[in-house]
Amino acid sequence: MGKFGFLAMKSDKLSNDLIDSDLKELGIAAKKLANHAFVLGSGLGFGTTFFKFLASFAAIYLLILDRTNWKTNILTSLLIPYIFLSLPSILFSLLRGEVGKWIAFIAVVLRLFFPRHFPDWLEMPGSLILLLVVAPSLFADTIRDSIVGVFICLAIGCYLLQQHIRASGGFRNSFTKSNGISNSIGIVLLFVYPVWSLVLNFL
Repeated sequence: MGKFGFLAMKSDKLSNDLIDSDLKELGIAAKKLANHAFVLGSGLGFGTTFFKFLASFAAIYLLILDRTNWKTNILTSLLIPYIFLSLPSILFSLLRGEVGKWIAFIAVVLRLFFPRHFPDWLEMPGSLILLLVVAPSLFADTIRDSIVGVFICLAIGCYLLQQHIRASGGFRNSFTKSNGISNSIGIVLLFVYPVWSLVLNFL
């Protein structure tokens, strides 16, 4: 009887240890799930998405400025790959799908058969849509969401900033002239997404 009692106590202790171990693992898994949900939801992930929207709209704003009476000498064609790399996933997927294909098809038809009805200011947006639709998965899925894409965005922002300062006649003029301020603000906003992504990557 004593032997059986000892075995029963040992079995109960082993069961309790296993249950405690499982509960600890469940607690650790729950903490990880909560942290990941915070990052992807209302926390850092939301910040990344917000800054992507902000940077993309800043690039579009600069394209619009360049096509109006606020023309500058900066190389705005670099904004097309910037938008491609920084566009939020929801808009990227939409424009890369059937919607983008139809827009690209109409743009190509207009450009080929009705060139008089295809204004010059549509060249850049048309190029962007074509790039979004036909880009290989290496660029669309791999480089776009990697540190390489972030560094490309940062390099484009740095190049456009120094080019704008040089075209304005100096750093002070780029932030004091009427047309310089609007372009300067747009170019500075190009840095928010790549800088934020680099900070998150190295944390």
